[in-house]
Amino acid sequence: MNNYLVDHRIYTIRLRKMPEFLDVFNRLAMPVLLETLGQPLGFYTSFVGPQNQFIHLWRYDDLADFERRSQLRDAHPDFPAYLAASETLILSQETRLIRSAALLSPALGR
Repeated sequence: MNNYLVDHRIYTIRLRKMPEFLDVFNRLAMPVLLETLGQPLGFYTSFVGPQNQFIHLWRYDDLADFERRSQLRDAHPDFPAYLAASETLILSQETRLIRSAALLSPALGR
């Protein structure tokens, strides 16, 4: 079983501001995040259910790895530019640290 953690982050974006947010995120956040957090597991936008949500997932070995890389991100000299550019576009943020459940599933090849 994999015991790694996943940072499951959900941003709710202001109505009709998703294209602007995605542009700001791509230009200002992504270079910093790739340098400090590494490769993401994925990026998503809501389709059914709550609307105007942007979700991203990042894998960490453990809580210490999450804390170390988060500190690198927060201390990066270019990160404040993203925070300033996105603050009027984001209504709320939810952050969860999740891990895989120990379930047996034929579909997963276990």
